[in-house]
Amino acid sequence: MINGQEAAGVASTVISLTPFLETPCTLWHLVKPLRKFLHCAHMHLLLFQQELCFFSSVPPQPVPPLAQTLQGYLRALEPLLPLEELSHTRRIVHDFGRPAGLGTQLQEGLEKRARLNKNWISDWWVQRAYLESRQPLPVHSNAAISLPRRDFNDWRSQLVFASRLIAAVLDFKAKINTGQLPVEFMRRKPLCKELYPLLFSSCRIPGPKHDYIAHYGRSRRSPTHITVVRNYQFFQLEVYNSDGSRMTESQIHGQLLRIRSQSWKTDKEPMGILTSEHRHTWGEAYNRLLRDKLNQESVRMIETGLFSLCLDSPVMRISDEKYASRKAAQVLHGGGTFSNSGNRWFDKTLQFVVGEDGSWGLLYEQATAEGPPVATLLDHVIEYCEKPDTKRAPLLPLPMPKKLYFHIDREIKRDIEHAKQNLDILINDLDVNVFNFKKFGKNLPKQHQMSPNSFIQVALQLAYYRVHSEVCSACDIATQRMFRGGRTEYIRSPTKQGLQFILAFDNPSVSVRKLLEDFCSLDSECALNGHGIDRHLLGLKLQAIEEGMSIPKIFMDTAYGLATHFKLRTGQMPANNTDSVMCFGPLVPDGYAVCYNPQADHIHFSITAFNCCEDTNAERLARTLRDTMCHLQEMLQPTV
Repeated sequence: MINGQEAAGVASTVISLTPFLETPCTLWHLVKPLRKFLHCAHMHLLLFQQELCFFSSVPPQPVPPLAQTLQGYLRALEPLLPLEELSHTRRIVHDFGRPAGLGTQLQEGLEKRARLNKNWISDWWVQRAYLESRQPLPVHSNAAISLPRRDFNDWRSQLVFASRLIAAVLDFKAKINTGQLPVEFMRRKPLCKELYPLLFSSCRIPGPKHDYIAHYGRSRRSPTHITVVRNYQFFQLEVYNSDGSRMTESQIHGQLLRIRSQSWKTDKEPMGILTSEHRHTWGEAYNRLLRDKLNQESVRMIETGLFSLCLDSPVMRISDEKYASRKAAQVLHGGGTFSNSGNRWFDKTLQFVVGEDGSWGLLYEQATAEGPPVATLLDHVIEYCEKPDTKRAPLLPLPMPKKLYFHIDREIKRDIEHAKQNLDILINDLDVNVFNFKKFGKNLPKQHQMSPNSFIQVALQLAYYRVHSEVCSACDIATQRMFRGGRTEYIRSPTKQGLQFILAFDNPSVSVRKLLEDFCSLDSECALNGHGIDRHLLGLKLQAIEEGMSIPKIFMDTAYGLATHFKLRTGQMPANNTDSVMCFGPLVPDGYAVCYNPQADHIHFSITAFNCCEDTNAERLARTLRDTMCHLQEMLQPTV
């Protein structure tokens, strides 16, 4: 085992060979195996150097002070509970947090865990929030980003754009491997880049009680292929030449034409549909599937691929307003078994979707990927796609893309039929409403010295209150990547100030402008400093389980159940200057998921809700949100 200093020395030696590696020397081309070996060594050592760099540049995530978290928890409950119930919960919380109490003991356990681990909560969080969940990945877990439609409407242009997209993603991966990815900053603090190399050649694997994530990109022989899916048929497409160089766009385009010629008809048995099942059901089918050697090999190729490309048929177009919603839904779940859902392998970390009608986007599995790194990837793809292709394709014969075949017996056929029925039920149950609010954008709140995110959050809370005549527990997602191995934290609402504003807004005798300013002046400082309450509370609960204790009373209290029943799940499209729309499903059956992308003079929204719940209605909330945004504008800019 070599240490970091030794690795850096070896890496610098190999890196010094780079000019020689690129020299078109006749002798050098005669020793291709050595050239390929040194190229791989170069990549792996650079990756190791990069890891040392980004892990040493960010601090470990702190364990928040116990008293601070318990006070924040009680503040979060104030807008949600009647006084009598709040008093009952206060007694439980105070007993838990007393100096010799159970909370103090568990806090000490967490602080010890923080000293011994890279990150004290991230692994627990991923396990609890994602891998232990038995719900289907489409809608319930995976997130989708629908990007602005490209200017084409035929299969030829679809393949040209898909070729460029693949080249762009490979270029991004090369920047990760060679340490050329710029360091990201938030509030002048560098962000951890641990997730970037994990995006590629990774896949979620189903299990009976919990799933696990398989990362194949760090094996001795890193995968060099992607998976292309068209008409429910899967193909292994090599994207690197035999000398280790990336294929050019024209080479990739030629290979995609070959794939199209082999996939004219839709496959009768859409294997990808199996991955949409309840995780326990899919786990059992997965084991049955892998009993056959041919199936093992095909599944392995899908799981190990760098990423997947889904070549979809056109989205049905009814009207411009409905089209935006259908586009987002197509990326999220494929539109159903009679549409493009068979073109997905929902366990795969990254799936790029390109439709014949110019629609495109990315579906990602959140146990490994999350919003900000994915947005950085997409920014690179968009920028790359605007540049002309200047690389010439080498005159090399390329192997035919390999079609992945499956042996489907009676049991697997039955599994596919059940999965098709269940997925269509799930898709029909999800209402997706995407709209572009054009009256104003993030410049309006900025002109009044208000945070655009806080402004939109209060609009969402007010709209929810107007629809349901009550406030609810809501969460917005904040990154924790300013810490080593950090993932996410929740920013909770409504706050006490937010509730005061909501209750006073429709009362003409109250001046609400000051209340709005007070609410928008509250920032997410605690969450962004690693002092949010939700991950800490979860950690305390899991620490008790780790130590073999009974679940503490604070977590058995009905107030904790109410506080963590997030009827309003929100998320802002991270750092993206395009008209993209993010979309995912609600956290709870009687809830909503609202994503938004504020641009200078307009804001894109996507709202999802389940049709099976009589209380929720995505269209009604969207309509009320539009009206509420206009009312807030009138308050800030009153007409004479």
